[in-house]
Amino acid sequence: MRNGPGRRREAVWPARCAVAAIIILYLFLPRPLLIGPRWAFPLAEGALLVPLALTSTRFRLGTEQLTRQLALALLAVVNVENAASASLLVQHLLAGSGGSTLTGRSLVEASLSIWLTNVTVFGLWFWELDRGGPYRRATEEEQMPDFLFPQMVAPQFAPKSWSPGFLDYLYVALTNAAAFSPTDTMPLSRAAKLLMSVQSLLSLITVVVVAARAVNIL
Repeated sequence: MRNGPGRRREAVWPARCAVAAIIILYLFLPRPLLIGPRWAFPLAEGALLVPLALTSTRFRLGTEQLTRQLALALLAVVNVENAASASLLVQHLLAGSGGSTLTGRSLVEASLSIWLTNVTVFGLWFWELDRGGPYRRATEEEQMPDFLFPQMVAPQFAPKSWSPGFLDYLYVALTNAAAFSPTDTMPLSRAAKLLMSVQSLLSLITVVVVAARAVNIL
């Protein structure tokens, strides 16, 4: 991986698209699985696009840290929203077809939406966590990595200037959610291990408990 001020700036548009996807997925959730007005959480999540848009290697460190802290706070909001929707989904599933206002089909679709949101939001978490976030990865020389990518172990199989981008972190989130454990990329820091553990737990609840029960209702 390249080090120093000459490292290329990371593209932030994939992260912006990810936030937009999270908002769209939330808007299509059934009303019984939402907390408060339908517009409340999307409004907060839309604000996440502002710090993502402002992320730039040209910013001073103090300014970048402020926008990063705001982004992390809003990611936490998204996690709370998604966990709340998953909790309400479990309640409807436990109520069964007689005690729930939702059909089996809508429950399956909602569980898929919640799982995809889980993957996307943790992809954003990993992107913001590793080596202090995209700004620090582009501007600072020596940083301890939070994730060990295969290209770091076998650099001969990667371009000389390779460095992880958002899609790499999204892939890590996808494989972790699907396998309930790390696959080709290993967590190194305690923060990375904690995030991956939380994601695996949420994914396990959604896929094994929620989806299986929803299929039963069908």
